[in-house]
Amino acid sequence: MPVDRTADDLLAAVRASPRAVAAHDKDAWVGLFVGNAAVHDPYGSREHIGRDAISRFYNVFIAPNSIVFQVDRDLVTGRTVVRDLRIATTMSTGATVTVPMHLRYDLVESGGAWKIARLAAHWELAVMIRRLLGTGVAGMLAGVKLGPQLVAELGVGGAMGMMRALRGVGRPGKRVVGRLFGAAAQSDADRMAALFDAGAALELPAGQPVGIAEFAALARGMRWEKLIAAGRTVSASVRIGAARGVAFVDFAATSPQVVAVTVFLDRPIAE
Repeated sequence: MPVDRTADDLLAAVRASPRAVAAHDKDAWVGLFVGNAAVHDPYGSREHIGRDAISRFYNVFIAPNSIVFQVDRDLVTGRTVVRDLRIATTMSTGATVTVPMHLRYDLVESGGAWKIARLAAHWELAVMIRRLLGTGVAGMLAGVKLGPQLVAELGVGGAMGMMRALRGVGRPGKRVVGRLFGAAAQSDADRMAALFDAGAALELPAGQPVGIAEFAALARGMRWEKLIAAGRTVSASVRIGAARGVAFVDFAATSPQVVAVTVFLDRPIAE
């Protein structure tokens, strides 16, 4: 579907990020963010707020490594860009790990340009750790080096905040999402409703609020893959008819009930 000029500009601002990362241009990368921006990477860990914190995040996770973005799809809705991708990271020790990921960028106009106000990186820290250790000695050495770097740049609290990403809805959350999407694919609104918290918010597509029955009707025959549990959110690559996109399913803070479903799509759903 053709995009308007604003969407082009939003995409250009987002695509500047992997270019700066590849060039190891710290000033350019940090400069993509507004002053009070928040980076949630991985989502579910303690966020990094403000350019000073984002600069320290860069020092730990970007500066020592070679990072390649392998993008399958970009989605633009309003002032949000969602990327469906994999990221291959080669550590300073030579260990290379590739993890599936969904990235969400929320942008604002600042000084006549689009800047990132919030970056949420949905990927699974436990998966990254297992794959890193699976590379052998190089992976273990990378892990040994990372600990002191974390503490030196982020402090003990920051290092512990990173480990929060190991908690969250995990596999049980993925199973709930599987049931939710399975019910939606069969247009079974009653089965869907049983999984929602009272007052749950649904958007299909993103930016268009719908009720459970309407969601079920629109999502008939939907397919999904690449479920990622990060914090209390499960994201998934989805397909509804010819439309492809990414869905974010948010869970209540203290229960397995779903409180929000937002589906970003690359085109309207065919009637």
